[in-house]
Amino acid sequence: MWSKTITVCATCPVKSINEAILQAEEGDTVFVKKGTYKEANIKINKSIALIGENLPTIDGEKKGEIITIGTDNVTLDGFKIINVGVSYTTDYAAVRVVNSEGFVIKNLELEKLFFGIYLQKSNNGKVLNNKVRGEAVTEFNSGNAIHLWYCKNVEVRGNDVQRVRDGIYLEFSDEISIKDNFSKNNVRYGLHFMFSNNNYVINNVFETNGAGIALMFSKFMEVENNIIKKNWGTAAYGLLLKEVNDANIKNNLFFENTVGITVEGSNRLQYANNDFTSNGYAIKVKGACYENHVIDNNFLYNSFDISYNGRINNNKFNNNYWSNYTGYDLDKNGIGDVAYRPVKLFSYIVNRTPETIILMRSLFIDIIDFSEKVSPVFTPDDLMDENPRMKQIAHDRN
Repeated sequence: MWSKTITVCATCPVKSINEAILQAEEGDTVFVKKGTYKEANIKINKSIALIGENLPTIDGEKKGEIITIGTDNVTLDGFKIINVGVSYTTDYAAVRVVNSEGFVIKNLELEKLFFGIYLQKSNNGKVLNNKVRGEAVTEFNSGNAIHLWYCKNVEVRGNDVQRVRDGIYLEFSDEISIKDNFSKNNVRYGLHFMFSNNNYVINNVFETNGAGIALMFSKFMEVENNIIKKNWGTAAYGLLLKEVNDANIKNNLFFENTVGITVEGSNRLQYANNDFTSNGYAIKVKGACYENHVIDNNFLYNSFDISYNGRINNNKFNNNYWSNYTGYDLDKNGIGDVAYRPVKLFSYIVNRTPETIILMRSLFIDIIDFSEKVSPVFTPDDLMDENPRMKQIAHDRN
């Protein structure tokens, strides 16, 4: 059976997208020419391609959801979609994909929205090169740009998401590839995982969000080659790891965050080849973290390199470069001859009494840090880098 193309435009026989979808059969293409189409509740229940030429606008006029895809092998490509309905009982989205396989959502520009692209119980699809611009002020009156719920094997790549609640949100979603995305100025998180396993977060930028990335109650993840920067605020961090196990945090740049990484209840993590530069805290360990390895990282000009809550430690720190290290290298092998203790007594004091931060640059603080380094009482006496590097490590991020 031959597939056909149905063209939609103001002067065409078919003038509305809904009408074209009614006429279409499995495998057809609906081709929409430039213009503004005031339509909402567009339902796609046939395996078709809905393609826009020169970014036609679909204006939902705030009547609710705009496009709902409810079948397999649908492509949606090249539209500007605006004016999603706002409801505090229903999560209206510009595009919702439900129980679908093999979907492709790409080259969309979404504005004036509640949720942007909402995937539920949908697998083996792609969300590519979309631009989402919200108007979020608080997390209570806004939704997420790209939202996955009970999904599997989805590629989320090349999207630019700004000014929403969470840039990209995953819940009960596994084997998701999040690559080459730009997530900025979002009210809560640039990326947020809950109960999602075997996922890849690679080559993304998370900048000036409430917090960069929150990974919670998840395992088996690769977080690699990301730039996580300028996430500032009283509760801000570049990366939150809560109840995360068996993950690799590799080759990322953490720059100018209040806290680079906050970690709690997380085990068997590998932190390798990262740069922690000009953060308040580089890594803040809140407790119940075991068998983690911190190897071959650069810690550069952070106020505190490591903050530790408690005296028990079985995590390994080795072969890192610490800009605060003042040891020597008599045998000229590039490794300091004296082990480095990255946990300062002052960070222990600030954890318990935050107001003491105003004493940070005082001579008194230098004295108590030195005394703790000589004879640890409050900080873990076995938390040290036995082989601190004398020179900064050059990390290749190409």
